[in-house]
Amino acid sequence: MKITAIRTVRLPPQPAIGADHPDARRPSWLADGPVANPMTGYPRYAAYRPSWTPTWPMFGCLVEVEDGTVGFAVGQHGRPVAAVIEDFLGPRLIGEDALATERCYDMAVRMCAPFGAAGLASYAISAIDLALWDLKGKVLGQPVYAVLGGPTRDELECYATGGDPDWYAELGFRGVKLPCRYGPADGLDGIRKNVAQVAEARAHVGDDIEIMLDCWMAFDVDYTVRLAEALRPYRVRWLEECLPSADLLSHAELRRRLPWQPLATGEHWFGVAPFQYAVANRLVDILQPDISWVGGITPLKRICAIAEAAGVAVMPHAPGNTAYGQHACLGIVGIGWTEFFVGSPPGVALAEAARAPGVPTPVDGRITPSAAPGFGVEINATELPAFLS
Repeated sequence: MKITAIRTVRLPPQPAIGADHPDARRPSWLADGPVANPMTGYPRYAAYRPSWTPTWPMFGCLVEVEDGTVGFAVGQHGRPVAAVIEDFLGPRLIGEDALATERCYDMAVRMCAPFGAAGLASYAISAIDLALWDLKGKVLGQPVYAVLGGPTRDELECYATGGDPDWYAELGFRGVKLPCRYGPADGLDGIRKNVAQVAEARAHVGDDIEIMLDCWMAFDVDYTVRLAEALRPYRVRWLEECLPSADLLSHAELRRRLPWQPLATGEHWFGVAPFQYAVANRLVDILQPDISWVGGITPLKRICAIAEAAGVAVMPHAPGNTAYGQHACLGIVGIGWTEFFVGSPPGVALAEAARAPGVPTPVDGRITPSAAPGFGVEINATELPAFLS
């Protein structure tokens, strides 16, 4: 079954859900800063992470084959990534066997060698790979998790990420991951405020719900060690992405200085190689690839196999928010807890805040992925306008 076209389309607009929603009890934690990030040391951008992060819109990636079947996936980072698909990778994959996902992934990675298969190129590879897996499921008439080998469990247990832990506990989540508010530029006062944030969350959720802390590449080794020591009384399940993603030497030093604290990272690692290195050198306890960034399902399977053989946990970045992540978590052995990011205001039902039609949301902290063929995303993508027109 040969690929006849690979193209990008514009997604329909989604209404924003804010504090003016009739069920909202208060504004979402996303409505205001600060949240520690790599730019925290620059006052112009320190107060609010969205003041500098990319604003390129999401788009759809379509892979079509001879009989008219279309695979669909959502791509990220707009024009730059769509251009890699439309101008470079897409034309060079036309004529390939659409069901040969390993071959197509390998070709895409190798074709990106002149400029590197990481970063924005990896987002493009991810979109194509996920669209191919969606197409494979549709051709075979099965959900992707069945094509992967069948469900490894009956449902997915989720933890919630966001700054409203009292609401997440009310929704039935058994774990909450907090956005860390302050970084090294905030000094001792920032450490005290971070500890106070975790202490308040512990008071809200009690002792039977796990607490994690997302540090989003904002720290250095020394700051991470000092904060971890201060947080000991609150039993933080893991500290996440404390260091710049590419600084593997600092990851090794942090592991040496914090042997007792579980560490997690990997959402900003691309392809298989950095995960292989992290496992071989025991840099972290938990790997967190993002299925829409790392290259898709094809490299995620390899990462999970490497981790399982070494006894390292895999808990992908925000898989509960996409059909792609949900099917991967259900169909690949070795994936643990499923993260679900919550950006809507407390009081608004998760199902109402969801943006992708056909993608289930957690009920009492658990998700059952769609059993429809492919990923089950209910979008008639063939009727959408071209993205780069």
